[in-house]
Amino acid sequence: MKKKSFLQIVLWYIRGHKKTIIMGSIFIGIFAGVFSLYSLELEPVLYASFLSSITAFIFITYDFIKYYKKHNELCILEKKINIGLDKLPAANNLVEADYQNILQTLYNQSTELISKMDIKQTEMIDYYTLWAHQIKTPIAAMRLILQSEYTEQNKELLEQVFKIEQYVEMVLGYLKIDNNSSDLVLKSYNLLQIIKQVIRKYAHVFIRKNIVLNLKEMDCIVLTDEKWLVFVIEQILWNALKYTSSGKISIYMEDTSKKVLVIEDTGAGIAEEDLPRVFERGFTGYNGRMDKKATGIGLYLCKKILDKLSHTINITSKVNVGTKVKINLSSVKTIIE
Repeated sequence: MKKKSFLQIVLWYIRGHKKTIIMGSIFIGIFAGVFSLYSLELEPVLYASFLSSITAFIFITYDFIKYYKKHNELCILEKKINIGLDKLPAANNLVEADYQNILQTLYNQSTELISKMDIKQTEMIDYYTLWAHQIKTPIAAMRLILQSEYTEQNKELLEQVFKIEQYVEMVLGYLKIDNNSSDLVLKSYNLLQIIKQVIRKYAHVFIRKNIVLNLKEMDCIVLTDEKWLVFVIEQILWNALKYTSSGKISIYMEDTSKKVLVIEDTGAGIAEEDLPRVFERGFTGYNGRMDKKATGIGLYLCKKILDKLSHTINITSKVNVGTKVKINLSSVKTIIE
């Protein structure tokens, strides 16, 4: 409810009392007609009218002030409505009391519904978190079995197991990121060591796809959460590897003083019309539609995680030229070009 201007409040007040105004006008007309028919002296009639007008003005002014104050109280209450309805202004009549009872009933029902949904949501998150952790055991067992004998078929199966692991990690990240008690541990870390962790994980993908890695030396200490920043860099590097069939991927600092990390590839690129929406949940864009397995979750999670860490992300891209992702590890403003 937006607070109205004084003129708007006056118009609303008149609208709410139009029946009284019409009735009063009819009464005035009746009295005027009777006085005219009986040819009463004008002076006492005018004097009585003057006194009536003064009395009416006082009562209308008093009533309007109460009306104005009540409007202001309700505007203030609207901003605190999530606390409860116990501070509603006292009802002036039975109809207002009935409306307040209806509001209280609806509020109680919505509160109960929200409580049930929160419990259900918590139970669902707990279940899928447990499932995601439990599924890691058979995946690890599959990896050990496949590694016991080196064949082309097992090599291909290991690649599929690796992708399954990626999706499981994405599920865990999705489940945890909206949890207010997510385990954020902010410390100072060497950025190059964090990047090397990710590169070791994806080394076999670089080799299999024959993609050159251009990792430049950097001397940068960042205040961040190691686990979550690793997750973000993994998602960005995985996207770069997935959509780069040949060429190279470069990782370097664009501005060491401002702590801007750049991950640049020579892959398929992102269509210009898709760029403003790449951080939306479930948005896959042109590349995603070509890759039927795309989920549209990776960059959405990256954006949410970086927001929690007070880092920012910036993406520029050209189709068939490549994509450049910049992670600003010090600023608090997100830009998409």
